[in-house]
Amino acid sequence: MKILLSNDDGVDASGILAAKQVADEFGETIVVAPSKQQSGIGHALTLVEPIRVNEVNLRDGDIGYGVTGTPTDAVTIGIYEIMDDWPDLVISGINTGRNTGKGELSTSGTIGAATEAASLGIPTIAVSQHTPDDNIKFDEGHIEIDFSSSQKVLRDLIQKVIDNGFPEGVDILNLNVPADPDSYEPKICPLATRMYEPVVEMRVDPRGRPYYWIDGVFYEGNPKDSDDYVLLEENVPTLTPLILDMAHDLDALKEWYDK
Repeated sequence: MKILLSNDDGVDASGILAAKQVADEFGETIVVAPSKQQSGIGHALTLVEPIRVNEVNLRDGDIGYGVTGTPTDAVTIGIYEIMDDWPDLVISGINTGRNTGKGELSTSGTIGAATEAASLGIPTIAVSQHTPDDNIKFDEGHIEIDFSSSQKVLRDLIQKVIDNGFPEGVDILNLNVPADPDSYEPKICPLATRMYEPVVEMRVDPRGRPYYWIDGVFYEGNPKDSDDYVLLEENVPTLTPLILDMAHDLDALKEWYDK
């Protein structure tokens, strides 16, 4: 089994190494990821400047590839140029921070990498860990997080894919895991409405010119039912099937248009 690993946190992120440790148990792995942090860039593709690829010594002693572009660039170059054969499975992550809610998935670089792989018909898992700030440590310039909970859930999910095949009609399995879950059995659930509500703050630089910071606060309007945001807040891993086909109810649109 050939497994391609990518992310949006960068090729040297501790999360992708944690995912690789699990994937190594199932077959031949290769890491192709952005050279630097690319969170929030979504499914962007670099078209107007050159992309360079550099071999990187991963912290487990293996060789990975750092791409001076987006997560989508990394997956594209990994599949079309670096790998001899297309992968049987692509894993995007383990991302530092959750990827839940309809409003955020289109901007997530983790989901962007997964979307590119899935658009080529390759079974794809996106995996993220919701980690409180007090569980994040720094070691020699690297963010160090205990990803063992996500590793356990991811390991079981990969085994299910091997045993049962990828679920029919699904393009991406979006897995979110709490740092210390009450259970390691993910709850299959829909997406929340959104994760954050944008906050735009205007500031003034020393020359008197305005500039802006875009931030966010946790969205309070999600229905109190079993969506991915609510369940993750309740310390339960979540698993949501994603599809790439954005078209919806053509007959209803025809009826509306013909009125």
